Amino acid sequence: PFQTLTAPAPFADETSCQCRAPHEKLTIAQARLGTPADRPVRVYADGIFDLFHSGHARALMQAKTLFPNSYLLVGVCSDDLTHKFKGFTVMNETERYEALRHCRYVDEVIRDAPWTLTPEFLEKHKIDFVAHDDIPYSSAGSDDVYKHIKEAGMFVPTQRTEGISTSDIITRIVRDYDVYARRNLQRGYTAKELNVSFINEKKYRFQNQVDKMKEKVKNVEEKSKEFVYKVEEKSHDLIQKWEEKSREFIGSFLELFGPDGALKQMFQERSGRMLQAFSPQESPNSSPTRGCSPSRSPSPPWVFNKASPPSSPKAASASLSSMSEGDEDEK
Repeated sequence: PFQTLTAPAPFADETSCQCRAPHEKLTIAQARLGTPADRPVRVYADGIFDLFHSGHARALMQAKTLFPNSYLLVGVCSDDLTHKFKGFTVMNETERYEALRHCRYVDEVIRDAPWTLTPEFLEKHKIDFVAHDDIPYSSAGSDDVYKHIKEAGMFVPTQRTEGISTSDIITRIVRDYDVYARRNLQRGYTAKELNVSFINEKKYRFQNQVDKMKEKVKNVEEKSKEFVYKVEEKSHDLIQKWEEKSREFIGSFLELFGPDGALKQMFQERSGRMLQAFSPQESPNSSPTRGCSPSRSPSPPWVFNKASPPSSPKAASASLSSMSEGDEDEK
């Protein structure tokens, strides 16, 4: 088992590995108990294993783990035998042999395995049990090629994996033939290698060009969506920052120019100072009148003010007549 995990499984015709103990016939009950202790139970599983897949691997895993101590031999039929009894394969026999050699559950690969197991073959490889699914396998003119193995008590059934088989994979390829043909043309295969006609080749190449154009358009749309998203995200950030700055600006403006702002208080203080400078406090009523002296008597009304001469001769004569009348009254 350690060698199986670190190197490919050997071919039966190239190995000199032989059972060291006499090959005594075992029952299934004895094999399940892990006896005999001096040698593993030799389990054989055969098949075509075309397009080796997980269903094949799971069947081999079951065959390997049927007993506590087992040695799994896998028989693979040749191309000639397979094409004769089953049909054409996708992988040739060499590819199928190599696929089995690199499965972790396989201890030994038998090339060119027989279609029907004979007592001579079982004795040659010292096979204790044969593992296969329990569905009757009709082929080569027989209703069940494992019938004599079951009658001999050497058959151990395994379970098939639903949803996966070689036939299913081939069906998918046939169904999607155009897609795979276009893909391989795009990867460099020629129309001759793909068995594609000239018209179909041109059609597939045109479809490939259309698909490339669609892919470019899709990429441009994705990039444009990403750009728009980034722009929206940045604009949202800018709007948020602008709102924050505008709140700060409005608050500063109100602090400066508002009803109780600093500018109004400063203006009021300055206007108060200016009013005090232009209109000082009035003198008290008991203080003497400015420009009048108590020792001086007021000037008599007849004193003529030199600074203000009569505006006209008539006014001068009138003033003289009034003065003469006054003198006469006084006399």
